Amino acid sequence: MPRSGLSRFGQLLLPILYQHRLLSTGQLHRLLTPHTARPVYLLRKLGELRGLGLAESTDRRTSRMGRCEQLWYITPLGCEVVEAGGEIQARSYRITPKAAASQLQEHTLAVGETGLVFCEWARRYGDDCGPLDWEPELAHRVRDGESRIGDDAFLIPDAVLRYTRTSEDGRRQMMTFFLEIDRATMEVARLGGKLSTYARYSSYFPRPPGRRSRVATREAWRERYLAFPRLLIVLSGASAAALERRVDDLRALAAADSRITAGGHLRAGVTTIRLLAEHGPFAPVVTPVLGDPKRTDVRLAAMSEVPAGR
Repeated sequence: MPRSGLSRFGQLLLPILYQHRLLSTGQLHRLLTPHTARPVYLLRKLGELRGLGLAESTDRRTSRMGRCEQLWYITPLGCEVVEAGGEIQARSYRITPKAAASQLQEHTLAVGETGLVFCEWARRYGDDCGPLDWEPELAHRVRDGESRIGDDAFLIPDAVLRYTRTSEDGRRQMMTFFLEIDRATMEVARLGGKLSTYARYSSYFPRPPGRRSRVATREAWRERYLAFPRLLIVLSGASAAALERRVDDLRALAAADSRITAGGHLRAGVTTIRLLAEHGPFAPVVTPVLGDPKRTDVRLAAMSEVPAGR
């Protein structure tokens, strides 16, 4: 089925489901129809996509009186329709009904929630961050060689998010973030290991294929980004006091790791999804991973920005 056969709203929905893999009805409502009290129109359009075999849903059991929430994902046929349109980058990953109903639900939804919070605050600020401005699990090579096996061969952020900030005087600033989402299910030592990998990527000079005696003259990240993205670690899944202890432990691990403190381009901070949602990304909600623990905003102190349009 060609995309031209879909309603305009359906043409908007499909790429979002394709890129973000799994979103709840509530998240889609906040993302696409926040001006309506209830997602009646949204559910009708989702039902149309399901009737055409382009989207499907599964249940997420909530803790409130055993109620279920619908989670939506794209089908293989829906993927074919999106990819035929050529409007967004094709991805090899395909979510299956089994994966949609698995324990991966919560992490996938948490990644989507973080991007959604940025979108909601962009609307309030008059900034630019839309439904397709974050991409999950983009691989970045951090080791030379042909092998694609091994945790140290690639850096794979939970998402890469792009945001354009408009200041009061009309100037626009383009920012890119690596997002790492931690629901308090991961050992802090493993988070520290991820920080080391980001630090390694910030100074990784690849060797061109077939020319092992020579190293590239600039870092690999410069092929993708105009400035090295800030790393934002977003915590949830525990009490505020427990998450504060987690922040302190992560800072201690980072301060003891010479690979992280050596400098380079890495600028990293940690916050909670609650702080982001309640106060916004440009309030003092982020604790720097290194140095002064005083909270700042997602820009992580003064840093030269790239003007929009470059």
